[in-house]
Amino acid sequence: MVVPQRFILVDDNEADNVYHEIMIRRAGFTGDVLVFEGGAEALAFLRTDPLDLPTCLFLDINMPLMDGFEFALKATPLLSDKPTVVVMMLTSSDAAHDRERAGEIPLIQDFVTKPLTVERVRELLGAG
Repeated sequence: MVVPQRFILVDDNEADNVYHEIMIRRAGFTGDVLVFEGGAEALAFLRTDPLDLPTCLFLDINMPLMDGFEFALKATPLLSDKPTVVVMMLTSSDAAHDRERAGEIPLIQDFVTKPLTVERVRELLGAG
């Protein structure tokens, strides 16, 4: 797995975004953490970004207008040939059907139940 030099949080819950950025920073990460409160905004960013920086994109499932699954399907043409971008569900859902559905979308490489922990971020950074 790619060691991220950037994190992208896509989640409509502002408190979760703040908490998860704190966990990323506590894990020792000093690079960019970008936050998008909706899938459309995140997709617009991804369409203009060169996507050459190793990136971990954490994606919530339950968001208004565009849920995480729809985002993943729409992002697939942008990201499927970008080995520098790892997409992970980061959700409060631990439902088996959500895990199964995520597993059916090749772009989604992992499924993490909230809250994100310092230990999990350190694993991603190769320091776990």
